[in-house]
Amino acid sequence: MKKILFPLLVLTGFALESCNDDFLEKYPITDITEENAFQSYDNFKAFTWPCYDMFQDVTIRTNIWNTGYQSIYLGDMDAGYLESRAESGFNKFGYQTVPSVATGNGWNFSSYIRRINIMLSHIEDSSMSSEEKDHWKAVGYFFHSFWYMELIDRFGDIPWVDKVLQNDSPELYEGRKDRKEVANMVMERLKWAEDHIGNFEQKDGANTINQDCIRAVISRFGLREGTWRKYHELGDYESFLKECVRASELLMQKYPTLYRGTDGQPGAGYGEMWTTEDLSKVPGIILYTEYKESIKTNHVCHVEHTTSNIVEMNSNTMNLYLMKNGKPIANPDSGFEGFTSMYSEFRNRDPRLYHTVLPPYVVSSTGGDYRTWSFTGKAADREYIDIMGINTACSNPGVGMKRLPVQNWSASLAPTIPRLGTSGFITCRSGYYLWKNYDCWETNYNAAHMNTADKPIFKIEEVLLNEAEAKFELNQFNQGIADATINKLRTRADMATLTVADVNANYDPDRGKYYPKGNNDGILVDPVLWEIRRERIVELMGEGFGFYDVRRWRMAPWFINRPATGIWMSKENAIKNKMTLFNPQTGMSDGTNGSMTEGRLFLFNDPIKEGKGWLEKYYLYQVPTTEIVLNPNLTQNPGW
Repeated sequence: MKKILFPLLVLTGFALESCNDDFLEKYPITDITEENAFQSYDNFKAFTWPCYDMFQDVTIRTNIWNTGYQSIYLGDMDAGYLESRAESGFNKFGYQTVPSVATGNGWNFSSYIRRINIMLSHIEDSSMSSEEKDHWKAVGYFFHSFWYMELIDRFGDIPWVDKVLQNDSPELYEGRKDRKEVANMVMERLKWAEDHIGNFEQKDGANTINQDCIRAVISRFGLREGTWRKYHELGDYESFLKECVRASELLMQKYPTLYRGTDGQPGAGYGEMWTTEDLSKVPGIILYTEYKESIKTNHVCHVEHTTSNIVEMNSNTMNLYLMKNGKPIANPDSGFEGFTSMYSEFRNRDPRLYHTVLPPYVVSSTGGDYRTWSFTGKAADREYIDIMGINTACSNPGVGMKRLPVQNWSASLAPTIPRLGTSGFITCRSGYYLWKNYDCWETNYNAAHMNTADKPIFKIEEVLLNEAEAKFELNQFNQGIADATINKLRTRADMATLTVADVNANYDPDRGKYYPKGNNDGILVDPVLWEIRRERIVELMGEGFGFYDVRRWRMAPWFINRPATGIWMSKENAIKNKMTLFNPQTGMSDGTNGSMTEGRLFLFNDPIKEGKGWLEKYYLYQVPTTEIVLNPNLTQNPGW
């Protein structure tokens, strides 16, 4: 976003604690201090700019980390949707390898919260107008609430810090406040901010915090907290769901149009949300991170062209994607052609799959140089090349969004997909390679930070999903709501729409389970709710929402405790690729001397058969042990 392109200037250097010695209180009028810095509108704007870094803080699962690997995938990896291609890349929650922490874990009040509280403490003493004071109080409340939304999700009960603390402040040694009390205060602050934030885009700049951003967070937080309270049996959840609906519907009125894309592929608008150079021109974008050449760049597209990308999907998640006709693959009327080849598995599926997982193909080299290529002459080998578009440029940078065949940073082409392995560019063990941020037009020389595609922070697509789910939880979901939410997303993705009356207990025989506390067998999710959740999983795949969602739904065991497998393959080809097979019916893996002739690629052991699996304590994070040593009034979360 524009405001995080600029430095904080010198304001980060002034002292944050006052002194009682009189002669030290007589500051030269030309020096910038806490006592004289907070006067004008621009003072508050400059001091608050670093809070925009919150949208790239690696502890928040829905953020893209600018300077390292794509943290945005980690939330979906922990949820069991995705995984690492490494042979040791099993899910840490499924195999109970989550380490105990002395520090960190996202327990942080010293950076954003302290800065926000300092800013808020000086508003009334400034020379700003009352409208400007309200505006900066609203911006401060927004950032304070956004960070607290994350703290609540991680730890449940949490200390409440709403003023500047000194070394001798008694509040430093207070215990954790009840989750519901803190969440209520967060919602109150968000609603105050929504009502009082000013229309100061000319002063703040475009793509900065405004009323729409606040409503997007109310929508997200209302759904997250409301469903957590419901499925974790805390009570008092309806008010949060109602706030989600209220804020969502206001945003839906303002952002009625979904982006259809420019590249001509099925589902192009969905894919281009992450591969577009200027999101300011894209309808439905509420706030985004703006990248500019030589000023602020990222390397997420570069990573997905290289050996550095270790993220892949498993077959369990692949099976969630509907057919293009809107039916689940297990539905007898779906027309699904089976798993016997990756081509048949991808055929006539939800086009959003093609923009998330790299489709299969085969090409031939010209003179042994895969910087030039030709078709094999076999129609099946080019099926998905024709759908996604032909990579004719074979250069770096190339032309267009997602094109096949794919290439690395030096424009060397991958001659075939799937491309199995644990090393080499564009390889994975499952066969389902993640390429959500891959495009051809960004520069990807062997230097990481050259990419400039903007990335969304808040967008109307998430709001539509929030609305649909909250409406169901309030017993208000019907065909009209489906048409205004899920079916808008499906139409934009070139998919058949959902007819609510058609959804019954047999609509998807493979629908998931949730696990109330003390119930180890699980309960099947309502079939309509399952379709709403499926839509959320697919639409937001690879955007980091997974670990938030499976925990608030109490569905983590269903996603995480199942064996992770890859594409269907013959025994001969599996041995050739130094892999073994897995039989989904027996739950047994098959070595090189086994009797299986074909099956799914075996990735990791079954966590339940290993005596492992999701633990109840994982629903909340561990409070770092060092924090409890420093403040004995803090309590630990159950099980840690």
